[in-house]
Amino acid sequence: MRTFYPEIEPYDSGLLDVGDGQQLYWETSGNPDGKPVVFLHGGPGGGTNPNQRRAFDPEKYRIVLFDQRGCGKSLPHASEPEADLSANTTWHLVADIEKLREHLGVERWMVFGGSWGSTLALAYAETHTDRVTELVLRGIFTLRPAELDWFYEGGAAALFPDLWEGFVEPVPVAERGRLIRAYSRLLNDPDPAVHIPAGVAWSRWESSTITLLPRPDVVASFTEQQYAVAFARIENHYFMNGGWFEEEQLIRNAHLLADIPAVIVQGRYDVCTPAMTAWDLHRAWPEADFRMIPDAGHAFDEPGILDALIEATDRFAG
Repeated sequence: MRTFYPEIEPYDSGLLDVGDGQQLYWETSGNPDGKPVVFLHGGPGGGTNPNQRRAFDPEKYRIVLFDQRGCGKSLPHASEPEADLSANTTWHLVADIEKLREHLGVERWMVFGGSWGSTLALAYAETHTDRVTELVLRGIFTLRPAELDWFYEGGAAALFPDLWEGFVEPVPVAERGRLIRAYSRLLNDPDPAVHIPAGVAWSRWESSTITLLPRPDVVASFTEQQYAVAFARIENHYFMNGGWFEEEQLIRNAHLLADIPAVIVQGRYDVCTPAMTAWDLHRAWPEADFRMIPDAGHAFDEPGILDALIEATDRFAG
């Protein structure tokens, strides 16, 4: 079974001014003359981490990672009380990817994204089809109301009733009928005694349910206060606005991707982004290679998922 390539360090990095007072952290690793690939992280608001470089053969790929607006090493950070998310939307991020591509002098590149990264990859590829050589997608998420309701309004509570109690605990009982909206109020409250516990509870819920088996290390990384507040604020902001998509937009426009070689990897027991969305995308885009992993949840580094992802990147390396 394939697993991560050895640890590597970036050979170049910087901050890219993309306008709106936003500076994006970016880095490149691997082979400077290799096949360009851009890794789109999850969340939104999840940020990059060194393991993401390791899904690609460093001798064959020029590996580009960047932190999307408001998170990771990008500035300003959404954990700051005065953070303004009005210029943080899907379409700002799509434009940012193009600015980064041009800044790095890349003509076309492979796009790799999981969870929210799959959302952004689909939005980017459907908008800039001519700039995408291949797509590798995992844990498909399109922000349809049914997807958000499942995970944030009570559906997944049927599988994790114990963890669900922790998610709803910061929310007054009278507001629990619309939890995404209630969390919007809590996360945007200027009082740290309100927004910090809300951010940690939101992030703990997600991090506790994305792996097939419990992973305390994952939960610990998600619930660090600064990370948790930024992550929760950005996610909630996007979910309150439905990702700024028209109804079924990403699935409906999947036909635009018919000529792009692609692999879709989905964990059968993914509770965060259940398999129905990946299946809907597969039916709308039958040209893509569809892989249902029988013994995996949501996370990027679940063994079966990682094996399928690296098989795809090895195949596309040429």
